[in-house]
Amino acid sequence: MNINREECCCFTGHRRIESGHLTLLRQKLQSEITSLAARKGVKAFMAGGALGFDTMAAQAVLWAREKQFPHLKLILALPCREQNARWSQKNSEIYYKILEQADQVIYVSEHYTHSCMFQRNRYMVDHSGYCMCYLQPGKASGGTAYTVKYAQQQGVPVINLADMREQPEPWDEIDPYYFTL
Repeated sequence: MNINREECCCFTGHRRIESGHLTLLRQKLQSEITSLAARKGVKAFMAGGALGFDTMAAQAVLWAREKQFPHLKLILALPCREQNARWSQKNSEIYYKILEQADQVIYVSEHYTHSCMFQRNRYMVDHSGYCMCYLQPGKASGGTAYTVKYAQQQGVPVINLADMREQPEPWDEIDPYYFTL
């Protein structure tokens, strides 16, 4: 699949999200995905396949593709083939459902290395015209902070959903299949 960088948005965010933030974060994800697709011509969204925000983002793209934008592509840029080796069975099942529905799966490294997560994050930014993130205020270290900083250094616009204060329009309906974590 050949996607123009300006037509792609990558995701990065925390693995752990407070349960009280989940509903609003899902709404923000859907609103921003819809906005980028409708207003900016974004045709592909790239997720890193991690637990938490990455999973929510991939599910939101699949939901948007099913409900409103059938042309949207989901690309998974995974750090290695055994990314989910230590995950629970439930989380692995969700992971495999997303893998099955992805339009393209890219493995940045064949096997786990100490740097494969950072390589994956750089790959996503290097192939995206936008970066949508969930970076909590005060979190200056870790993979999400690194990726956001790298995107800013590369001149990639960053949309931080943790910064948004207004609640977007509610969805007409939410399919719980796409939001089981």
